Amino acid sequence: MKRFGSLVVVSSVVAACVVGLAGVAGASAASALPALNVAVAGKTGIVVSGSEVSGAVSISSTFSGKGQGGYGLVRLNQGVSFAEALHAVQSHHGDPNALTPFGSILVSADAPGTVQTVLAPGNYVALNLTGNGPAANVAQFTVTPSSSPAALPAPAATETSIEFGFKGPKVLHDGTLVRAENGGFLVHMDVLIGARNKPGAQKIAALLKAGKDNKGQKLATGFADLMDPASPGAMQQEVLNAKPGYYVQACFMDTQDGREHTQLGMERVIRIAK
Repeated sequence: MKRFGSLVVVSSVVAACVVGLAGVAGASAASALPALNVAVAGKTGIVVSGSEVSGAVSISSTFSGKGQGGYGLVRLNQGVSFAEALHAVQSHHGDPNALTPFGSILVSADAPGTVQTVLAPGNYVALNLTGNGPAANVAQFTVTPSSSPAALPAPAATETSIEFGFKGPKVLHDGTLVRAENGGFLVHMDVLIGARNKPGAQKIAALLKAGKDNKGQKLATGFADLMDPASPGAMQQEVLNAKPGYYVQACFMDTQDGREHTQLGMERVIRIAK
């Protein structure tokens, strides 16, 4: 996964796995859900507190340090240890798809911020992904079954990543609850690259498809992040906070032959309206 310049600064679970395995929801919707708190400190510290029961949850993250932080939540399959999951990824040169038989990347997001997702019972690991550096400290916690699990509020729109493309509306509305989900068999991400206008977005999309990320970067005006790298079946939602205009929806994960998913069709022009 190459970077799209400094604009697509994702919290890369890939990088964290290699060296250490490794938007705010509306007030009424967030307050109705149990709260899980993730405190990210610098490039190493991370503490998890709050509700650790199954069902829908609002994950609120804080960050103490310079710039912006990032974190990831990995759910381990039953009977799998953190060390086993780490070894699986390391032995496949950091490929996060190697994690699938051992666990799943449920959420990877910026801090501070708030996202909503659904927690299944099981053992979890929270990782500090700030700066895509070594996850020196991790926080392990267990989600216990709830007798009455909370349900997520219905989103205004759902964007789904598949091999190799996106399903969902091509017009999203700023300030509405948007769900991003991985409906494929591989790890995917869902980012929006801003453009000056529709022709500019079309040109960026063409450059990404041709593998010319550096040239595409020169035309970009910013980005919005719907979902950082996440495993098959992962889902999260948050209120969209992005300037209305045209964007390129893209996934920058790599295939086994080194090509980015953008080169295989995971790039399309969408619009954000008021």
